Amino acid sequence: MSAYLIIFGAAVRADGSPSGSLARRVEGALGFARTIRAPKFIPTGGLGKNGPTEAEVMRELLMSDGVRQEDIILEDRARNTLESAEYCHAILSARKDVEVIVPCTSRYHIPRCALLFRILGYKVRVPKMPMDRPYLPLAKWILYVTKEFIALPRDAVVLFFRYRFCSRRSPYR
Repeated sequence: MSAYLIIFGAAVRADGSPSGSLARRVEGALGFARTIRAPKFIPTGGLGKNGPTEAEVMRELLMSDGVRQEDIILEDRARNTLESAEYCHAILSARKDVEVIVPCTSRYHIPRCALLFRILGYKVRVPKMPMDRPYLPLAKWILYVTKEFIALPRDAVVLFFRYRFCSRRSPYR
């Protein structure tokens, strides 16, 4: 059985390098991975304003830290958190070794990510992640927290109804 560390995407800079948030998410995943046996990584995130995809940038960061390519499963289509959860669920559903999901993202984003995977039926372990607040202007941080306050119940309701009362088929498979 394996722990799957799902690293949620964030912006890629115009030069193709990771934004600070993206780099901190990978840093947090790598830190947590050192505390468990045989982790698998799923960097998730499609193409934003700049290429390459968020997932591809994270894969390069993981590999530069010594993570083997066979321990990385790329999800490079998602455009938002809900799509990331559903695309990752499609990947995980095909595997027989999923023990626990570890959402690796900014601290303000973890509650939504963890809840979405719990709705999908996974055991979730919440890691301690690096803080973003010291690196963000206060207004931007407040905007992100406010967005989570709105998006968490919206995404939870959408996912719950889609998987509990509909055909259990995601449009993202």
